[in-house]
Amino acid sequence: MEDVLDVYRRPYDAGVPVICMDETSKQLLGDIRAPLPPEPGHPERVDSEYERRGVANLFLWCEPLSGRCEVSVTERRTRVDWAQWARDLVDESYPEASRIVLVSDNLNVHSLTSLYEAFAPAEAKRIADRLEMHYTPKHGSWLNIAEIELSVLSRQCLDRRIPDRKGLEREVAAWQFHRATNLRAIDWRFTTEDARIKLKRLYPTIVVS
Repeated sequence: MEDVLDVYRRPYDAGVPVICMDETSKQLLGDIRAPLPPEPGHPERVDSEYERRGVANLFLWCEPLSGRCEVSVTERRTRVDWAQWARDLVDESYPEASRIVLVSDNLNVHSLTSLYEAFAPAEAKRIADRLEMHYTPKHGSWLNIAEIELSVLSRQCLDRRIPDRKGLEREVAAWQFHRATNLRAIDWRFTTEDARIKLKRLYPTIVVS
């Protein structure tokens, strides 16, 4: 926890950006009967029955100090999917950065070893050398700013039936466009000093004799 909080205190450096990443799944659901359109005095009405059409995965990353945020939709969430996401982050999103400081939860796919399952050793090593990994502790994913962004995305964009991946990609693209037009840095205020006071119960008690 203190390691992640120290990362959040680093000053902005375009050459060494601090990035937070997380992912979520979205069940794709289709309507069996066409919804009734809204009319005066009545919102849109949707039948309770639906058709399951699989699940899609969303990778989200954000740079708190610049406000940048991007979401990509994939079919699965495997080690190879994460590795391909990491390569895109390094080569397309931040090609000029000498190193990317990456904060994520400790899910097993979020590992530099995943790169070696997707790419040849030399390519995996090249990508790994650009990443500085920091993990939130178990039951401490609330420390990941990307999780907060995902919560906003879920409430504003994913709280409805979406029938297919193309529809999901359109919804996410619209959300990203709106967010980019209202770009603002994230002001993270919870510090290590705060943690040692408010979460004192989590620290071991040392008795000095």
